[in-house]
Amino acid sequence: MSGRNSVSTYPSIGPAWLVAVATDATALGGTTVLMIVLVVVVGYLALEHRYAEVTLIVVAASVGGALSQILKSVFGRARPDVVPHLVTVASTSFPSGHSMLAMVTYLTLGALMARFATRRRIRTYCIGVSLVLALVIGVTRVYLGVHYPTDVLAGWSAGLAWALLWWLVARALQYRGQVKTGH
Repeated sequence: MSGRNSVSTYPSIGPAWLVAVATDATALGGTTVLMIVLVVVVGYLALEHRYAEVTLIVVAASVGGALSQILKSVFGRARPDVVPHLVTVASTSFPSGHSMLAMVTYLTLGALMARFATRRRIRTYCIGVSLVLALVIGVTRVYLGVHYPTDVLAGWSAGLAWALLWWLVARALQYRGQVKTGH
């Protein structure tokens, strides 16, 4: 993922407050925020003695992060220079690490929460919120000028595929009785 973000003095499209909102929203896909979210969730699951879920989340997120870095190394695409960057970034562009890891982390957590839910509308809410959050993060990366739309689409696609793989793993573990549900 990219390095620490800092707001630039370049002009943006739209009002000045929109850059601040986009910068805050994009931070939700950054390493620091994702790590905080994961530590909080893993802590909660550990307190609930849901160790299989802890393992699943830790492996999915950490291997997903490594996969993102490997993909960035393989493709090595430079950041867009068509528009000024509204935040400072330090890594390569393709795929968008923020988009990929937001999809991996939030969708994996949303799917796990949905498995604990007993009502369909709660399950739909969990998945919906996680998808919208990942989509917003990706859109902000393009708005801030640090990614091409194709970088973000690739990040979302890779993240979605990775999260779906782990959803299938969780489902298989559930059928074996190794992962509990809320039902």
